[in-house]
Amino acid sequence: MKPFCSHRGRLVILDRANVDTDQIIPKQFLKSIARTGFGEHLFQDWRYLPDGKPNPDFALNQPRFQNASILVARNNFGCGSSREHAVWAIQQYGFQVVVAPWQQRGETRVAAFADIFRNNGSKNGLLTVELSDPEVNEIVQMVERFPGLEATVDLERQRFTLHLAEEISFHFDMDATVKNRLIHGLDEIGLTLKHEEQIRAFESHHNPQLEGV
Repeated sequence: MKPFCSHRGRLVILDRANVDTDQIIPKQFLKSIARTGFGEHLFQDWRYLPDGKPNPDFALNQPRFQNASILVARNNFGCGSSREHAVWAIQQYGFQVVVAPWQQRGETRVAAFADIFRNNGSKNGLLTVELSDPEVNEIVQMVERFPGLEATVDLERQRFTLHLAEEISFHFDMDATVKNRLIHGLDEIGLTLKHEEQIRAFESHHNPQLEGV
């Protein structure tokens, strides 16, 4: 997994809440046994019209958002089924960061991301940034006012910075374990291989078939 320290890129706004994984990558594209080829079908039903032509009203098809690598959405992003393909599709399209807001509704806090999607993201090197609703509203407003606006996401400092004439920055929280894994590019296999010598020693002692290896 590629280490993630910081990233600067153009922002695109997907102004929708409760974006589920079937919209991120529809089920008919999950038949492949490979982990490639999903990016072209990201948001398939929204990006394309029934005749197969790009939908000009959809954000990802608009010229001002071309080559964006930071996706800004609304709360409960990635809900629905647990398909890991949703993360692969987002990354293969070119996004390295997804930003979404949490919301407070009475005594209930609505998460920015569905738990399984967020976990799948961290295991594949996709950074999910959770900000408050007012902060994301401000980002959306700035992107609308300044076409081509870029931001830097600094994972080490846990800062999200809009590159305006007077920069605006937001702090985001991040689980320390997830942060460490992303910065060092360690997925679950990578974490296991950090203990390779101990594993080999254990196996050679407990499995006669590995003696002399």
